[in-house]
Amino acid sequence: MVGFVLLTLALAYAYPVRAYLAQLAEINRLNAAQNVQRQRIEALTEHLSKWEDDEYVIRQIRRRLHYVRPGETAYIIVDSPGSGSGGSGQSSDVGPWFSQLWSNLQAADNPRTR
Repeated sequence: MVGFVLLTLALAYAYPVRAYLAQLAEINRLNAAQNVQRQRIEALTEHLSKWEDDEYVIRQIRRRLHYVRPGETAYIIVDSPGSGSGGSGQSSDVGPWFSQLWSNLQAADNPRTR
């Protein structure tokens, strides 16, 4: 009789204990995900604070948009067609975005290319 009571109690507590352990695992998983998001927010906040520095903004404009200051000369090195760049999959006339835009506009304006 005592064995039957113990078995009944064990079965009665099995489901709540399983649910508790599942919830505990879910809480741990969510805490880990929240920590990852906090780290990502900190990294993005740090990156955003860099844009408040005028020198950083100037460096990014010069690097990304190929801008130069008055009196400076810009040099852009482009591989020659026969240089064999190792088959990178890019055409040999890849240059800065404004050069490509200008050549596309010239090609569109040329009546012989239509």
